[in-house]
Amino acid sequence: MEALQLTRSSPSADPTISLATLPIPAMKQGYALVQIHYSYIHPSDKLNAKGLFPSTVFPRIPGRDFSGVVIGIASDDDKAKSWVGKEVYGSSGSTLGYTADGPHARYCLIPEEALVEKPSSLTVLQASTVGVPYTTALLCLRRAQTRKEDVVLVLGATGAVGSAAVQIAKAMGCRTVLTAARRADSNPDILLEDPENALQSRIPGLTNEHGVDVVIDAVGDIGLMSAAIKQLAVGGRYAWIAAPRGTASKELTFDIFQAYRKAIQLVGCNSNLATMTEVMDDLRLLRQWFDEGLLRVQDEEAFNRVPLEAAIEKGYLAGERVVIEMV
Repeated sequence: MEALQLTRSSPSADPTISLATLPIPAMKQGYALVQIHYSYIHPSDKLNAKGLFPSTVFPRIPGRDFSGVVIGIASDDDKAKSWVGKEVYGSSGSTLGYTADGPHARYCLIPEEALVEKPSSLTVLQASTVGVPYTTALLCLRRAQTRKEDVVLVLGATGAVGSAAVQIAKAMGCRTVLTAARRADSNPDILLEDPENALQSRIPGLTNEHGVDVVIDAVGDIGLMSAAIKQLAVGGRYAWIAAPRGTASKELTFDIFQAYRKAIQLVGCNSNLATMTEVMDDLRLLRQWFDEGLLRVQDEEAFNRVPLEAAIEKGYLAGERVVIEMV
């Protein structure tokens, strides 16, 4: 089969990504062989190709999110064999693309307990884009102990994780869901041209002087984080999934007196720590919400389809919202 492959000549060398011809994965007990139809290229896939994830074992087929069809399963159990022919979708957790071969290939082995049927309301292409952003958003909201009575503020609400967090918070029935973004054309509740002043001037009126119970931060900017923490209500929780990279400062300072007086919580969220089984449990819940019409994905036209042969040049080295098309 054709596949993308990451190789590294030594632990200190940068990885190399190439298009390779490899054997179709051999069937083994407890696993299904999935013929991949579509697989999304996330920013984390590009970072993985640069060697920025220490857990990655080389050589490795990269990729995290996928959709496809089960074509074989190593089991004599009738229930297990009933998976053959079903359309499925999935994501990585801490495994695919890191310690096990991922779906940037024509075939991929998936643990039987991690198989999830594709939402019937989504096309096969749309389903391949769901995993990382929606499960990450769900992780943040859970880590923040989000409740129906909460006022939720999503920073970076126009991005993949942020927009998913907005939808999921509404699906959870949260009292108020506020959006904050730097793009004026997205018509956010708070335009973040000047974060400190924008949050300070807008939050009291938008929350009836209550403040924000939950902040979901999908931006990872220290200045914005510092400003948003000040807007937390008593008992407020702040969950973040991103941080500055490179030489930018990663040090945060805040008023610990006010923090303890208001009993706030700061919660870091790392989607790469979840097992595939945990991720698939989330995907089953998300499938229900998609099919109930509570969540949606952008139309197929919003994504750039590229064949596997062009995925390095047009996906890993350039391009955004790239879906590798295997069929």
